[in-house]
Amino acid sequence: MTTYETEAALVLDALQKACRLTQSVRSALVTEDTFSKKDKSPVTVADYGAQAVISHMLAQTFPGDPLIAEEDAHDLKQPDQHELLAKVCEHVRHIDPSMGQDAIVAAIDRGNDAGGRGRFWTMDPIDGTKGFIRGDQYAVALALIVDGEVVLGALGCPNLPQGRVGDTDGVGVIYVARKGQGCEAFSLNGDALGPIHVSDVTETSQMSLCESVESGHTAHGRSGRIASTLGIQADPVRLDSQCKYAVVARGEAGTYMRLSGSSGYVEKIWDHAAGLCVVVEAGGRVSDSRGVALDFTRGATLTENVGVVASNGHVHDAVIDAIAQVAQVD
Repeated sequence: MTTYETEAALVLDALQKACRLTQSVRSALVTEDTFSKKDKSPVTVADYGAQAVISHMLAQTFPGDPLIAEEDAHDLKQPDQHELLAKVCEHVRHIDPSMGQDAIVAAIDRGNDAGGRGRFWTMDPIDGTKGFIRGDQYAVALALIVDGEVVLGALGCPNLPQGRVGDTDGVGVIYVARKGQGCEAFSLNGDALGPIHVSDVTETSQMSLCESVESGHTAHGRSGRIASTLGIQADPVRLDSQCKYAVVARGEAGTYMRLSGSSGYVEKIWDHAAGLCVVVEAGGRVSDSRGVALDFTRGATLTENVGVVASNGHVHDAVIDAIAQVAQVD
């Protein structure tokens, strides 16, 4: 069995560097005016910069591996975006001084592959843009897919406590999961923190659920009705980004439901591939809201799936049943 040790070592290094870049961008560029003017330029710089760093590292070690990523450099290359490009280059060079402007742009554009077959990577350089701006939760997400199966997934979560949500000690964690090898936690400096595991809760009334902060990402009203059907008493844990997968994987919540608040929305693979691997290798289960396995053979989107549910595995069928019951009433 392939253990993907070389890939895992590279991913841990890449996520450490990308997390440092995103933290640097936020510290330098996010101000009070960012909130009042709804200025998204800091997260744009972080998005492009993190993608450039990770893509460049992947290309150096695995030059034959395609990449599907959220960003491309089309807008960045426009003449009126020279100031934005300069900021991206500045922050990337803090991490890798060897990268010139052309190399940075080329690395970003590597994310344009159509994917769906063979071996390829998928990445979301900043998952949780509003969380990033607020100084709350966001994730740098990277996964390796081989013949439609996610065999390696990693989440860099710079603002997530290593213990539980709300803790103030040990903030910042990276989770790296490999097929058949479990999921390991690391500090942002790369220090090993040990394996993580889902909870052993079997009664849905005894668990908590995790959902998106933004109601547009998860229909909170429907989520609440499902929680009531399951007999859940605890308040939901609301987080931005794929950090929700991490919270389920380390046993802090029993399930995460992404129930789209907008009809016709199709999930993107970079929003779920890394989180799926982290949960599964921690002992949990991930499917769509009907219990169907996520299909990563369709390129950048999960066109064959509806919603996403991650759980500790023990409660998964009960959650799927509850979603169906509420859907009948709605």
